[in-house]
Amino acid sequence: RVPPSLAYQALEPLRRVADQGVPVLVVPGNHERSRIPHARFAAHPGIHVFHEPGTRRLVIRGRRLALSGFPYERGGVREGFGALLSATGWREGEADISLLCVHHCFEGATVGPSSFTFRDGPDVIRAGDVPGGFAAVLAGHVHRHQVLTRDLSGRRLDAPVFYPGSVERTAFAEKDETKGYLVLEVAEDGIRSGGTVVDWQFRELPARPMVVHEVGGEGLEGPRMHEIVRRAIADAPPDAVLRLRIGGRMGPDARRALSAQRLRSLAPATMNVEVVFVDEPRRIRRRSPRAGAPRPSPGAFFDSPLPGSGHTGRSAAR
Repeated sequence: RVPPSLAYQALEPLRRVADQGVPVLVVPGNHERSRIPHARFAAHPGIHVFHEPGTRRLVIRGRRLALSGFPYERGGVREGFGALLSATGWREGEADISLLCVHHCFEGATVGPSSFTFRDGPDVIRAGDVPGGFAAVLAGHVHRHQVLTRDLSGRRLDAPVFYPGSVERTAFAEKDETKGYLVLEVAEDGIRSGGTVVDWQFRELPARPMVVHEVGGEGLEGPRMHEIVRRAIADAPPDAVLRLRIGGRMGPDARRALSAQRLRSLAPATMNVEVVFVDEPRRIRRRSPRAGAPRPSPGAFFDSPLPGSGHTGRSAAR
């Protein structure tokens, strides 16, 4: 149910990049339900969206590039990967450099504070199933930056898998992760088809800090809770996403100190505050941030917990 105005805000900057003569390729992911909504805003000769398996062929600086890809596959990509790859037609033309663009988990990718490792699930691609003939795999879906060069048995991959990761922290499981993007240098290879990655760089981007503050709420009165919250907000960076973890049972006065109205009166407009009642059954309250406040991805508060993230039932006040 993405409104047209939001789709326009997301896609219009890509049109500006394409206007400068830089080709833009977009792989729809799981949050887009495998299809970019209101794709008319991406209509541009320099933008290619992989709405279905296919290959975009480009000539850049005299080199023939083939970029193959397919949108997020919701049903059994592990077993269906070969058919999806074949459907891209990646073998049908000549190319000096070939790249595979996907939005999926590969064996060996890690996520979360406990570094959960994806291994053999139906939605996990076997890293060794990528055939020779690709210089690299460019992958989304996993939010942590990492580069996979070997499979789970230690065998070197024919094509390394590059995850730039998300450019912003979208869940507290990522609060200590460095965010950024990747720049790859690729070239022809006289020995292997599809070219090779000569060099790559991870370039860091500023990301909003995420702060967790523990509060023992058992028996606290309203004024004391108000002061604890005020200090926690004052001590956090002004652009932080602040999580207040409240333990114990509280009376009505202490709860009123945690109301959305009170939080907005204490927090700067650039901050988002989430309240988690640790010892109470899961109950989510969504409240709108104050006018003009930045809106982190809804995934920051309402996505499925990552394996090993330690998320509990929670109530959110933003």
